[in-house]
Amino acid sequence: MEKFLLIIREDLSKLKKWDQEERYDGIRQMDSWVKSLAQNGNYISGDALHIKGGYVSKDQVLSDGPFIEAKEGVSGIIFMGAKNLQDAVSIAQTCPLVKTGNMAIEVRPLMEVKDIREFGDEERPTGS
Repeated sequence: MEKFLLIIREDLSKLKKWDQEERYDGIRQMDSWVKSLAQNGNYISGDALHIKGGYVSKDQVLSDGPFIEAKEGVSGIIFMGAKNLQDAVSIAQTCPLVKTGNMAIEVRPLMEVKDIREFGDEERPTGS
């Protein structure tokens, strides 16, 4: 089984406007979905993220977010196993908040140590 990172993306400005019941409803739906992933043997780990945080680059540190000039922001992550990328995408499509259009999920395969070691330690031309 391959490992994948599901990057949960939501409209952060919309989330800030939700009342407590709307937030809890979304949490309940996600909790139920994640439990189904665990029951099927796909779930490895994951968590929701606070809207606040920090963004660090060479020239700046931002700490009031959102950090990317985009409508959507990362609101959580899930590590899961699946047969392959197509299977992982199919599983992500079963998320109830994706089905209602309140969330998007980016599915990314993880590189294993053996994949990284295939690059080796030798010097390479940089292309410049």
